[in-house]
Amino acid sequence: MNQRRRVLLLGAAGRDFHDFQVVFRDDPTVEVVGFTATQIPGIDARRFPAALAGTLYPEGIDIDPEAELEHLVRSLGVDEVVLSYSDLAHPTVMHLASRALAAGAGFRLLAPKQTMLRSRRPVIALTAVRTGCGKSQAARYVVRAVRDGGRRVVVVRHPMPYGDLVAERVQRFATIEDLDRAKVTLEEREDYAPHVENGCVVYAGVDYAAILAAAEREADVIVWDGGNNDAPFYAPDLWITILDPHRPGHEVAYHPGEVNLRAADLLLVNKADSATPEQLATVRESAARIRPGIPCLVARSAITVDAPELVRGKRVLLIEDGPTLTHGEMRFGAARVAADRIGVGALVDPRPHAVGSIAETFARYPHIGAALPAVGYSPAQIADLGATIARCDAEAILIGTPIDLAHVLTLPCPATRVRYELEDDGTLANVVHVFLERRTS
Repeated sequence: MNQRRRVLLLGAAGRDFHDFQVVFRDDPTVEVVGFTATQIPGIDARRFPAALAGTLYPEGIDIDPEAELEHLVRSLGVDEVVLSYSDLAHPTVMHLASRALAAGAGFRLLAPKQTMLRSRRPVIALTAVRTGCGKSQAARYVVRAVRDGGRRVVVVRHPMPYGDLVAERVQRFATIEDLDRAKVTLEEREDYAPHVENGCVVYAGVDYAAILAAAEREADVIVWDGGNNDAPFYAPDLWITILDPHRPGHEVAYHPGEVNLRAADLLLVNKADSATPEQLATVRESAARIRPGIPCLVARSAITVDAPELVRGKRVLLIEDGPTLTHGEMRFGAARVAADRIGVGALVDPRPHAVGSIAETFARYPHIGAALPAVGYSPAQIADLGATIARCDAEAILIGTPIDLAHVLTLPCPATRVRYELEDDGTLANVVHVFLERRTS
């Protein structure tokens, strides 16, 4: 009668830790017997620390590879497997469920509302139906709109705690030097640095209750910039979901992206300037069918290149945002769009030159073509990325990842950055202004 229900959390070092702390940590009827990890290399074979786990877990909690799911269910006597990560095709979710059920455990999805914390400040949440839809550029747009209304704003970013979890409990980034001191991964830098360059403080970490308290002390408005296609950790007062016309149909084919589509207050189709009319029409028709009556705006992802003369007519290596090309399943990113518009001479295929973990990335994601995903979840992987770039016989490099890559790596030839910002006719900014007037009146 008093036996605790034994739970295994399937995660990827983010949502799983949040769900544990909000839903399970202090529940005396539940024992979380383990986490699993996937998607991100090098985040398994460690422990969720006792310092964050609460009084019921004085030894902390083991983290093991998701590949060992069946063994873990049987050896740990798991009663229930809980899915706690994002950007999964719907069939993949059910394959995980089938594996858990066949091994003898139940399978469960937590309701997003069950995991959301409530803020004392207005929360504007930016989510997406897939990773790589452009929600961070939409978040930067929203930040500027909030500032234009004379209000203080900070961004809270979806977690990427890939290092020392205790040290990363609450992270605050206001300068590029803050990112350097924290020794963030390339993936973290890609998501934090553009906000910092936009003049906005970014919070992230592990303990999102403590992060919320800190953010509330210095902001009138909180902008949630979600990761992958995950749902917000904070209850939104205005929920905006981004759709990508380059991947029509994905808005109803991935978890929890479809949740974001069905729950949002406002839909935004981005990248209208680089999509075909047919792609744009398909996504807008899908949105209208699933969410009739919900506003659906259309925006452009305006692309500029710092020094186009460096790559025009040259033999060019394209470096793209890592997650967009890998588990985001895009075949190209902003660098390819810019290259086509500028008129580069030829594209250098990095695949024959890839070494170590970069070669493994290409093998795992064979859809990636003649572009190098800027994956760098560890110093070793960043070193492999640098070695791969050095082996490519390029005259110039076009960098589509949203960071100054030369700040992290020594590049062997001239390079220039692609920048992209969301642009519209002002409708989204007006939505934000009207919302804030109503929310704070």
